[in-house]
Amino acid sequence: MTVDALTDVSGLRVGHATRTGDGWLTGTTVVLAPEGGAVAAVDVRGGGPGTKETDALDPRNVVRTVEAVVLTGGSAYGLDAASGVMAWLEERGRGIRVGADPAHVVPVVPAACVFDLGRGGDFRARPDAATGRAAVEAAAASEPGAPVPQGCVGAGTGAVTGVVKGGVGSASTVLGSGITVAALVVANAAGSTVDPETGVLYGELFEGRRVEYPGAEVHAAAQRRLAQTAARSTPPPLNTTLAVVATDADLSKPQAQKLAGTAHDGIARAVRPVHLLNDGDTVFALSTGDRALDAADPLALNEILAAGADMVTRAIVRAVRAAEPVDGPGGAWPSYGELYAGR
Repeated sequence: MTVDALTDVSGLRVGHATRTGDGWLTGTTVVLAPEGGAVAAVDVRGGGPGTKETDALDPRNVVRTVEAVVLTGGSAYGLDAASGVMAWLEERGRGIRVGADPAHVVPVVPAACVFDLGRGGDFRARPDAATGRAAVEAAAASEPGAPVPQGCVGAGTGAVTGVVKGGVGSASTVLGSGITVAALVVANAAGSTVDPETGVLYGELFEGRRVEYPGAEVHAAAQRRLAQTAARSTPPPLNTTLAVVATDADLSKPQAQKLAGTAHDGIARAVRPVHLLNDGDTVFALSTGDRALDAADPLALNEILAAGADMVTRAIVRAVRAAEPVDGPGGAWPSYGELYAGR
């Protein structure tokens, strides 16, 4: 049985830590790999990224696997969340062995952040090491293959896409070969996910199904509402869409990096404009290695690359559809579901 989420890749678990109220609107999401780690790579295309340990994932460098990936709010301050995840892993002896003592490990925990500072009203309310520990503990406590909470949770708590509330979304597919490809995103883009001419979500145009367009009156009312709330919410246009794309196929680091790169196409289908100088768009790729690729077919990776981009697009649509509206001291951001009720 599948849950149409990142956890359909066997061995991967997802945990969220969410902080709201009293000036807070932020959180952290952790993707926990199976013990022993997963092959990992990254591709950064935004002009203003906030990241940690991404250089370690370069295929030219020695690190091959990671134990966890951290996605967090709080801009660069929120990268402290990775320290809490590292401490939790070290306590369990998980990481790269650096000595004869099994306890002497260095967990490599790549991380990337989104900008959500001040969206809850308090600029200093942002994730820290304790937030990261709470998220990894939630991941570890979850059942294998558990559904992934989506919407305004974890790193998507304070996420915004354009002037519409964003959040966390996830999706998966099983290819004809039996290989699973899945994605988890934090949709927090400077660009919009909504076509201003029609009100349809850009990403839905690529989902391979008939698109139901909002009625003219509904769309006009939504546009008026957005104009009203935009005047109340004028944070710096500093945003980022983050994604983790995963597969159970046995990929090398270069192959995983290719997967991370092509998965950015999935963002470009769902967000316009994308990869701006004030975005930090970052995609991580993970491979658990449970299923071999056809070694006789040099193009066997292609269907995984295509599916990765498709899953990112679908996950962004789900993130926006699952988000709930926010109206607080830090600003007001309607949800897509509120603007286009019943669609």
